[in-house]
Amino acid sequence: MEGRSALGDFLRARRQATTVDQVGLPSIGRRRTPGLRRDEVAMLADVSADYYVRLEQGRERNPSAQVLEALARVFQLDAEATEHLYDLARPRARRPHAPGAEQVCPKALRFILGCDHAVMLVMNIRLDILAKNPLATALYAGLDHCDNLIRLTFLNPLARDFYMDWPEQARDLAAHLRATVGTDVDDPSVRELVEELSRGSEDFRRLWNRHDIRSRTHRSIRYRHGEVGEMTLHFEVFHIGSAPGQQLVVGQAEPYGGSRNAFAKLASLAAEKTVRN
Repeated sequence: MEGRSALGDFLRARRQATTVDQVGLPSIGRRRTPGLRRDEVAMLADVSADYYVRLEQGRERNPSAQVLEALARVFQLDAEATEHLYDLARPRARRPHAPGAEQVCPKALRFILGCDHAVMLVMNIRLDILAKNPLATALYAGLDHCDNLIRLTFLNPLARDFYMDWPEQARDLAAHLRATVGTDVDDPSVRELVEELSRGSEDFRRLWNRHDIRSRTHRSIRYRHGEVGEMTLHFEVFHIGSAPGQQLVVGQAEPYGGSRNAFAKLASLAAEKTVRN
């Protein structure tokens, strides 16, 4: 569509994902398309239908704060998604990637590699794994695309067995990638990744086009590991202050039950491989 914009794409996706029941409108008759109609969004946001159409089509690119607040309310956006909406409407100048931004600080790397009681890895905004400790290596051993978590999830058929809750994992990672790249979806490296995933996975195309925005700051993930069996690991995600765009991901098993035993076996595998190397 001529004049199409990132803001318009986001509004369209949120409109299609919002139901009449969510906003308290009566559901009358069968709808040809999912979600709300444009005139319904305009009415709820107290703007003209023509103005809202121009927003979606990219012909109006400077909505007021009042309009953005109204749209966030209509689409029931949380704080993170609302901030993303504002960023789309008020694009900031993109900062060039600093030289060495994809390199992990040697001191941080030494700390990560020396940790033997937790899974540790460092990711960038594309979810490329820049570094991982022996436990993380053992966790993903033998899996194709394990250099990038979202490629692993969507392009490796074995991921649907490896992640015991694959649909939830896939949905969360697509939303997390949207959140981490922010308005930099036109960055060549990001665009290349999205195009690769879109060609290789219908599920990714569907989830990416929803424009869900949700950073994963903590998460419990259930795995079915080929050598140690089933286990649940709880992860926390931390931003690395000295390296903008890099995140440290730390995972441990609960200190009881079968997950603890499986995690102990994983640690033994990691230790054995470290000794052999």
